[in-house]
Amino acid sequence: MEIITTHKSTDFDALASVIAGTLIYPGVVPVLPKTINPNVKAFLSIHKDLFKTLTIDKINPEKITRLIVVDTNTWGRTGLTGKFKDHRGFEIVLWDHHPGGDIKPDWKCQEEIGATITLMLRHIKAHKIELTPVHATLFLAGLYEDTGGLSFPSTTAEDAYAAGYLLENKADLNILSKFLRPAYGERQKAVLFKMLQNAQRKKVKGFTISCNIVEIEKHVGNLAIVIQMYREILNIDAAFGIFKQKDGDRCTVISRSNVEDLNVGLIMKSMGGGGHSGAGSAMIKSVKPEAIEEWIMELITGNQISSVTVSDLMSYPVVSIGPDKKMKDVVVLLREQGYTGVPVIDNGKLQGVISIRDFKKVRKDQMDAPAKAFMSRKNFTITPDRSPMEAAGIMVKHDIGRLPVEDNGKIIGIITRSDSMRYFYDLLPE
Repeated sequence: MEIITTHKSTDFDALASVIAGTLIYPGVVPVLPKTINPNVKAFLSIHKDLFKTLTIDKINPEKITRLIVVDTNTWGRTGLTGKFKDHRGFEIVLWDHHPGGDIKPDWKCQEEIGATITLMLRHIKAHKIELTPVHATLFLAGLYEDTGGLSFPSTTAEDAYAAGYLLENKADLNILSKFLRPAYGERQKAVLFKMLQNAQRKKVKGFTISCNIVEIEKHVGNLAIVIQMYREILNIDAAFGIFKQKDGDRCTVISRSNVEDLNVGLIMKSMGGGGHSGAGSAMIKSVKPEAIEEWIMELITGNQISSVTVSDLMSYPVVSIGPDKKMKDVVVLLREQGYTGVPVIDNGKLQGVISIRDFKKVRKDQMDAPAKAFMSRKNFTITPDRSPMEAAGIMVKHDIGRLPVEDNGKIIGIITRSDSMRYFYDLLPE
């Protein structure tokens, strides 16, 4: 089986790219995440006989021969579980217009351009694949949504040519305008009113920006349109909305920019999210909204140096183990020291990290096995001159509890999540 999928909170560019993939790769099965934007869901409900899709829970990863991912380059945004991410029995293909990413494909078409569908239309036109008016309308919806109707700074000439090509193929602008109009109701109005009441403009590196923290009850959809309207009303270069669920530990960050030099997508990527120059978002757990705002300001200014550095907070000397230490001895060490994990070091070089959660995959008859058999080999480090904010950002992004501190190739200390959080963050109990 070959499948094609995209990111959670599927928008029109993502859906258009999935459907375009079914034309480029005949026989591929379109698979959508469970979370889909409301206007996309409305479009699919009307066109469900034409675009038949599955959800990922209906797919057995053992039967996949090729996985095609579109409009995202990070595993976290796809919603694919470890059994898909860690499986190595299939080819991975990537189509995306965002930079970077942690998906390592066997083949990719990845360029910074207005919309992913533009890249796929390049292939469709070159191979003279026929489009129906419904295809053309959906593809134009994806292109218009991700380029702001060809007005975002990320828009290229190729996006404009692609729009012309779709109009030549009878894309229906009346249908387009109906589904591209996001739902804007009383709940969205209430959030916008609250933001305008507390609006503050700041001048940062020559840009006029506004960061606004809003506490919301339950789920409020289409907050992206609220941020766009907020930016337009204030007439600023960029707006950042930090939305905190009243009874939850998650913050949703949504950003919009109107200037090419202030790439909010890269800022959101640094916070574990993604996007492009004009729009971006991130989901951050267990972090105070005020700390997120400060983090955004640091990323805009490029200033990662604060009065307090990692060297001020790290623990040293480092308690570590060798790669051949038996797992039964490691668990004794962790209990005695009260640690949740320790680095694995060999000849002064970091080999990996072993943590309490690694023991979940250790059977009773494997307790004599060496630590190197179960340690995490994803080695993230930080230098002692960096800020606690940056250390916390790395740990939050990669979901790790400790970060070895490296100087001139040697591990000189370790900073834990709690070390950093007591300075900048307020972690809720796990």
